[in-house]
Amino acid sequence: MNKEKVLSIRDLSISFKTSAGMVNAIRGVKLDLYRGETLAIVGESGSGKSVTMKAAMGILSSNGEVNSGSINFTYYRDNKKVEVDILKLSKKEMRTRINGKRIAMIFQDPMTSLNPTMTIGAQIMEGMIWHYKTPKREAQKKAIELLELVGITNAEKRMKNYPHQLSGGMRQRVVIAIALACNPDLLICDEPTTALDVTIQAKILELIKDLQRKLNISVIYITHDLGVVAKVADYVAVMYAGKIVEKGNVDEIFYDPRHPYTWGLLSAMPDIDTTDDKLYTIPGTPANLLNKVEGDAFSPRNIYALNIDNRIEPPMFKITDTHYAATWLLHENSPKVEMPEELRSRIDRMLKEAYVDAK
Repeated sequence: MNKEKVLSIRDLSISFKTSAGMVNAIRGVKLDLYRGETLAIVGESGSGKSVTMKAAMGILSSNGEVNSGSINFTYYRDNKKVEVDILKLSKKEMRTRINGKRIAMIFQDPMTSLNPTMTIGAQIMEGMIWHYKTPKREAQKKAIELLELVGITNAEKRMKNYPHQLSGGMRQRVVIAIALACNPDLLICDEPTTALDVTIQAKILELIKDLQRKLNISVIYITHDLGVVAKVADYVAVMYAGKIVEKGNVDEIFYDPRHPYTWGLLSAMPDIDTTDDKLYTIPGTPANLLNKVEGDAFSPRNIYALNIDNRIEPPMFKITDTHYAATWLLHENSPKVEMPEELRSRIDRMLKEAYVDAK
């Protein structure tokens, strides 16, 4: 089956002008997303996850500058296929053609996304009226349907509520309803469950998954929570210091990770069956991108670093058709290095659990 590409990012490079100098925040990102699929972008804070997606939304902050690359987005208008390079569109074109209409974004904290002075009904209807000139009565009907779709009971009454009258979980559901109001092709979720408690978190993730199945939209999650990734993603891209250092399908990243940084992220996940009495942390601090990166940016924190890591940046080595990692440990001449023993036993436990669940 031929899969259809919705988003294709090539050689994206972005820097920010700061009082301390130029920060090279994104350094040659390459990513693909297909229709109906979910991609999770993971990594520590400051690795470039949100900046990459803000570039795709055309909402980079004013001190940001795209140095090179392309972000090709494909959608349908009047049953005709349209392909645009988002970086070539003006701010006005982004607002009228893409934002909210074709690509919608759910932000971390619903309270900062919602207007406290407007009823939630008016906020859901706003996009439909602005983008599609939907008559008010029709927009009202669709807004009620959307609230029901995202699991809000007594939707008609809730239309008249203001954001402060709703709980955190309900506000996040409203934000999802607003994002879906114009039938976007792509939904970007930036840490959509961070501000919520665990039970509500699981419901919101299940809800997004369910909506994706019904509406056949593509979803990108930006998160540092690998527990979330395991529940929702088809594919995973691991970012470090403005680059993708490993990518693959969710099973490859969780059961057969190859980059030492991915080993570190997986080892740092809390696990009730671990024999360690301490939670693992990756040594050192993230790379300072004010400085020019020589070789592998992860090298100073990597206990498996080779001499070459300090001099030459590793290319993406192919492991399978879908699995790639940028580490010199995958070079045929490199010494054989196995993942940490504690992580190996954790993965074995995860595989055993997955086998039991499958049965």
